[in-house]
Amino acid sequence: MAKKDAPPRWDRKMQQRLARGEAAALGELYDRFASLVHGLAHRVLEDERAADGITREVFTHVWEHPDAYDPKQGPLRTWVAALTHRLAVQRLRATETAALAEAGPGSGSGSGSGSAEATEELERRVRHASVAARADYIVQAMPAPLRAALELAYFQRRDYRQTAADLGVTEDEARRRLRLGLQLLSTAHDSAAPGAPPGYGGAA
Repeated sequence: MAKKDAPPRWDRKMQQRLARGEAAALGELYDRFASLVHGLAHRVLEDERAADGITREVFTHVWEHPDAYDPKQGPLRTWVAALTHRLAVQRLRATETAALAEAGPGSGSGSGSGSAEATEELERRVRHASVAARADYIVQAMPAPLRAALELAYFQRRDYRQTAADLGVTEDEARRRLRLGLQLLSTAHDSAAPGAPPGYGGAA
C-alpha cells in the first residue's frame, strides 16, 4: 500500500474507526498526514508555532467530526488538505486583521484609502499564500515520475537533457513529464481546475 496515496478502502475504514472513537486510528492518521498538514499550514502562515497550532486544530476537528468527511467526495488526504487550508487561511485573516486594528487608522494614509489599501494588501497576501499552498499540495500529490522530473528541472536547475539522463528515460519522455507536471502545477492558480483538490480552492 502506498503511504501517500491511500486507496478509498483505507479512507472508508479510517473514517469508520474514527467514528467508533478508536484512539489508535487517530494516531495512525496523524502519522500519515501530520507532515502534510504542518507543511501546508506553514506555507500559508509562515510561522512555526502557528503551523503547530493549526496541526493540532486539524486533528482535533477530524477526531471530533469524523462524519464531516464523505469518502464519495474524494480521498481523505484531499479532505484533510482542504481542512488545513481553510483553517490556516482563517488564522491568517484573523491575525492580519487584528494587526491592522491594533495599528489603528493612523498607520495608513490617515484616511479611508489607507484602510482600503491595507485590506487589499491582506487579500493579496491571502491569495499568494493560498496559491503557494495549493502548489505544494499538487507537487506532493502528483505521480512520482512527474514530481521527480519537476524537482530535477526546477529545484536542481537541470535542463531536460540532464533530467532525462538522471531519470534514465529518453529526452522526449523527460519533456513529456515536465510538460504534464507544469500543466498540473498551473492549476494552483485556478481552484476550479481539475488539478486542484475538490473543496481546496477558496481562501474562505
